[in-house]
Amino acid sequence: MLILIWLRGLLTRRTGRLLAAMAGIALAVALPAALGAFLASAKATMTARSVQRVPVDWQVEQQPGQIVSVPMPGTSRRVDFARIDGFESHQAGQTLTTGAGQVLGLPADYAATFPGELRMLAGKATGPLLAQQTAANLHAAPGSAVTVRGPGLPAATVKVAGVVELPAADSLFQRVGAPPGAQPQAPPDNVLLLPSADWHRLFDGVPRDQVRTQFHVRIDHRLPFDPAVAYGTVTGRARNLEERLAGTGLVGDNLGAALGAAREDALYSQVLFLFLGVPGVVLAALLTGLVTRAGAPRRTAEQALLRIRGAPRGAFVRLALAETALVGVAGVLAGLGVAAVAGWAMFGSAWVSWWAAVLGLLIAGGTVLLPTLRATTVTAARRPIGRPGRSPAWLRYGLDLWLLAGSAVIFWITSRNGYQLVLVPEGLPQLSVDYWAFAGPALLWSGAGLLIWRLIRTLPGSFVTWTARPLAGGLAGTVSAMLTRQRAPLARTATLAALAVAFALSTSVFDATYRQQAQVDAELTNGADVTVSQTAASQARLTAVPGVSRVEPLQHRFAYVGSDLQDLYGIRPTTTRLHDTYFVGGTAHQILDRLAHRADALLVSQETVNDFQLRLGDQIRLRTEDGKTVPFHYAGIVTEFPTAPRDSFLVANASYLAHQMPTDTTYLITTDGTPPHRVAAELRGRLGPTAKVTDVETSRQVVGSSLTAVDLSGLTAIELGYALALAGLATGLLLILGFAERRRAYALARVLGASPRQLGSFVWTEVLLVGLVAIVLGTACGWALSRMLVAVLSGVFDPPPDTLAVPWTYLAAVAGLGLAALLAAGAATVRAARRPPLTVLRDL
Repeated sequence: MLILIWLRGLLTRRTGRLLAAMAGIALAVALPAALGAFLASAKATMTARSVQRVPVDWQVEQQPGQIVSVPMPGTSRRVDFARIDGFESHQAGQTLTTGAGQVLGLPADYAATFPGELRMLAGKATGPLLAQQTAANLHAAPGSAVTVRGPGLPAATVKVAGVVELPAADSLFQRVGAPPGAQPQAPPDNVLLLPSADWHRLFDGVPRDQVRTQFHVRIDHRLPFDPAVAYGTVTGRARNLEERLAGTGLVGDNLGAALGAAREDALYSQVLFLFLGVPGVVLAALLTGLVTRAGAPRRTAEQALLRIRGAPRGAFVRLALAETALVGVAGVLAGLGVAAVAGWAMFGSAWVSWWAAVLGLLIAGGTVLLPTLRATTVTAARRPIGRPGRSPAWLRYGLDLWLLAGSAVIFWITSRNGYQLVLVPEGLPQLSVDYWAFAGPALLWSGAGLLIWRLIRTLPGSFVTWTARPLAGGLAGTVSAMLTRQRAPLARTATLAALAVAFALSTSVFDATYRQQAQVDAELTNGADVTVSQTAASQARLTAVPGVSRVEPLQHRFAYVGSDLQDLYGIRPTTTRLHDTYFVGGTAHQILDRLAHRADALLVSQETVNDFQLRLGDQIRLRTEDGKTVPFHYAGIVTEFPTAPRDSFLVANASYLAHQMPTDTTYLITTDGTPPHRVAAELRGRLGPTAKVTDVETSRQVVGSSLTAVDLSGLTAIELGYALALAGLATGLLLILGFAERRRAYALARVLGASPRQLGSFVWTEVLLVGLVAIVLGTACGWALSRMLVAVLSGVFDPPPDTLAVPWTYLAAVAGLGLAALLAAGAATVRAARRPPLTVLRDL
């Protein structure tokens, strides 16, 4: 009965405080629960996209002299390969020939069974099909006659039925069983696809060392959502099949390779979960604790009164447990409800991380139960009116300064050689996260919070007086004296408000920078909004296409540096726009200026500089594939370049390159705001099937470095909405609760003759101080955290950003909400101070 009476009294007399504590717990539960939904959704998305990107899961290659008799799992089709000397065609009175190539024999339903392996560009899918590059080399089209010349094979002529693109040519022509370094540097340029019957008619009599047989397999795609677990499942099945083949065949596990890359992405999503979730949960727990602490004096007096009237200590424990259960359960249910709604709206699933409920109950126990049990005697009730105690130990020993120093040292040590959060131990199939990298930001966050507390606790009275003078006038000294005595609660409120602002700033800057770099990453992969290659169209013709704003030609071919075959790009240095992070040893303007002032200047990768011991100004003699040697001079290091591979490539002057070694031209197209996929579709219609047209939107969906292939819009909305709510509660709610605890002091001041205007000067000065601290110190802390956060998560960004992206609109919304909360808290307190003082004292 006592418990019910107590709870009813809390609900009727302490409704606002209970709701505030519940709100704090709900926030602490909602964020990790919603982030858990994002994590599950992100992992499922990574697994699904990995599966979608792989047209052929396994390529089982029959070994020479062996016969594969083991049945294949799932769906399989036989594919035959033959090496030939080249192709020949006669067009417009010319005889066109190619170098060596490959002829594949495919079953009739191959394209339908493995839909991502072939993409029709022209003609029909039944009959001989030419690869796009081969058709361009031979000037062939559907209906053209092409002659096949092979070793020990009489010339055979076939009539081309269609032209196709091979999007997965790298995996299709892989060397099954060879280590990554021994794989072909590029797929063959010249490829002909024949129906199986035609292939066997042509090649059944050729030597066996000129042909090979594979079985292409699509396995059951009902895999675990987690890429790491799915990877283990797929690779285990592949090894099981290889064991059953007993040497008659080797398995090329394309799906396992794709899922292996996705494992790293999944670990980065866990890193984001920790970096973006833990500070928010800690702030929500602190908010709940401060809400409870704001009512500590009154709670202590009430418990002491019950003790005087004979209530045993066990009764206090039961009452505390009942209050904790009420606040904890209600807050947890509210938080899970908010997370479920957010998950359904953002990710299409109402699934939430139920362990967040346990976290919420623990927070309720630590912030509601323990303070309730702490003071149960008359002596404890009288302690707050005695002499103030000593400063906290951490303040006396400078813990905040030590934490900041430790953060700086750890950041310096771990950033010297670059952060690598996701580790891939050599020879091990498992990935791991280097959690030591979290120490720098964690220490910075903790040290900055304690430093803000120190600054408020030691705030000079003269500064408070100066701040209060515009609002209090002649009462500035009195207001300053009152706030100086209230430094502890003022420091708690101002510190939490500043940390909430820092959290909102750092989170929003990271999210904006992420979106910026996701676009840069996609542009690196695709080259520009739209990229056109393998076309004879002129730059003027492309510029005339609707939706095209700018066309930049880019030359491309291959050349040897020593024995290393590398991509060679030719650009116009004065018009090409690149990012500073693409270069080492100078800005983009400085490095490109070297190209502009020396015709034979050459930019090389860091790997090439290291391998060949190059120094600036050294001559580099490049050898073309046909044996011609062209001199260049080493002028700088380039680390990234649109459409280039990530290891080794070369960048030169387009004019010099065109004069010395004719190359193919690729056009990088910037749109005028028209969606890139629409411009790409228009270009395909105008240029025909032989032109290769790609757009940045498709590239972003298909290819991404680390997490940039995953849409973070849902996570961004959750994080920014949470930060917005937290900033509003931290600035306004704690002030209102603090003012509510001082209603007795305000009422007594009214009895002694103070006017509501004079009381208002006390209130508005405190509001002003909290606002200044939140804006100035919170912004400084948030900016430092933003820079460190982006540096630590540099593995997510490829390349790292030139500058941080600042979402000014969102930050203006945070500032506006915080200001509104402060004004609302001050106005509510001033309005309450106008009540008749005797009425207030009687209610208390």
